[in-house]
Amino acid sequence: MHNSFALIVVLFILLIIIGTSYVV
Repeated sequence: MHNSFALIVVLFILLIIIGTSYVV
């Protein structure tokens, strides 16, 4: 359960990084 939560957080952070990089 904790593992899946960490995975979701990592994916969310990667999504934000890729999104901001794409915009800039």
